[in-house]
Amino acid sequence: MNRTDRLYALAEELRRVGHAGTTSTRLARLFEVSPRTVKRDVSALQQAGLPVTAQAGLGGGYVLDASVGLPPVNFTPAQAVALALAVRALPAGSPFGTDAEAARAKVLDALPPADRARADELSGRVWSRPERAGDVATAQVLRAVEESLGRHRVLAIEYRSGDGTVSRRRIEPVLLARTGGHWYVAAWCRWREAVRWFRLARILRADLTPERYLPRPPADVGEPPPDAHPVSSRPSD
Repeated sequence: MNRTDRLYALAEELRRVGHAGTTSTRLARLFEVSPRTVKRDVSALQQAGLPVTAQAGLGGGYVLDASVGLPPVNFTPAQAVALALAVRALPAGSPFGTDAEAARAKVLDALPPADRARADELSGRVWSRPERAGDVATAQVLRAVEESLGRHRVLAIEYRSGDGTVSRRRIEPVLLARTGGHWYVAAWCRWREAVRWFRLARILRADLTPERYLPRPPADVGEPPPDAHPVSSRPSD
């Protein structure tokens, strides 16, 4: 997560916890940075005009002024439960899984008290068994792949093939796909000079490089199965 995204996420987390506040240690663990980095980020938010205060003493932490509220949303309790159900159905180690869980919490926290109570009651009547996952990618690999795909930055990876051979490559991600119980990144491989599919769990390390690339169209990967559809942030027609 780059610093700009982290500052936005930090502000949203402070809004979410409300008057109870939260500590720099917890925030550091949440965003996988040092407490010193959290303090610098909070200082940057304060300088930008966000009314964050620090409470001293045992159990103290950072608190966002109560006058700063969440933007209005129009989710119904049923829609909030549907979102929670979709998030909980994600297999462990899914790309954007951490962001999905954060979005779920944000939606529930933004509901008016009466709607939140209805959503809580309804969700207690919906049981789900999340899909079991086999081998999964590390958090470091997932973050790097997500950022590469979203920011069009070349990715340097160490990859272990099915026979155990480890190679180092530079790839340009085209899309993420789940098939056969595994997540893959389909990418242009500069070593092979062709599109290749890399199982995320076999990527030993992934590092974002400063170099940008022009994203290739998903059609370059091939035709998807007839029952497969792209994930979309917009409702289908």
